[in-house]
Amino acid sequence: MPPQRDRVPAPRVPSIIVHGGAGADPVEGRDELRAGVRVAVLEGWRVLAGGGSALDAVERAVRALEDHPRFNAGRGSVLTSAGTIETDASIMEGDRLQCGAVAALSRIANPITVARRVLESRRQVLLVGEGALAFARSVGIPECDPASLVTDRQRKRHAELARQPATRGGGTVGAVALDRNGTIAAATSTGGTPGKLPGRVGDSALIGCGTYADSSIGGVSCTGDGEAIMRVVLGHRALRYLKDADDPDYAAKVAVDLLVDEGGGQGGLILIDWRGRVGFATSTPLMPVAMMSPTLDEPRLPF
Repeated sequence: MPPQRDRVPAPRVPSIIVHGGAGADPVEGRDELRAGVRVAVLEGWRVLAGGGSALDAVERAVRALEDHPRFNAGRGSVLTSAGTIETDASIMEGDRLQCGAVAALSRIANPITVARRVLESRRQVLLVGEGALAFARSVGIPECDPASLVTDRQRKRHAELARQPATRGGGTVGAVALDRNGTIAAATSTGGTPGKLPGRVGDSALIGCGTYADSSIGGVSCTGDGEAIMRVVLGHRALRYLKDADDPDYAAKVAVDLLVDEGGGQGGLILIDWRGRVGFATSTPLMPVAMMSPTLDEPRLPF
């Protein structure tokens, strides 16, 4: 049986898994995607290998993906219909179900760190728009020039969308980790869907939808069609499947089937259970994934 949340857990074998989004282009830039998720999983792994917390590990990994211009998060985010960037992010620690999230956030290079500060405040869970930006200022997180977050690739994509109907799916990044103390944490960050209306918020900011962690069961980060993920509360449902099946790969597959069949959308997710076993699944052509544990000499990149 999984350990009870109030007990002192036995030492665990740490592990981490990251994803670079189910909206990744299966043809263009696969090597760049592989390099990006490899760097991110190693950033998180260094925290865990040094005895650090799962919460620190997932924040570090997601920050690396936010900083990489190839992923739809932070720098490299897709543009709204108005040509601006609005990001969503959430983070959760599974011992006490502490969580924090931000949505429709502008002028911040690493929204996952603002979400982490919201978690640490323990006064609220979700802040949006100008309120989220004011909170970031109040805790000393620097603003950036919005233009510095826009890449040439996304400018080109935005121009193409102006000439034709918007396509769904923009990708997301995320990480899930288990540390030596048995704590599981999960984090997710995104720029949203290309050409979205200003103010649109997807699943990545919503606890239980895009992100969820319970150290007695596991942790999950989702990616894909945000509205579909919200309709089926995918993150929380995936952990229910994990608890029942005790098989991370099977739980991930069943959850993705739920997303497609009942949610009416496409996407994927990554999981870690309370033992440190990882699982992942996607209904899309490509979802960059990387994982690391003490049994691996180098990150495993199964794509």
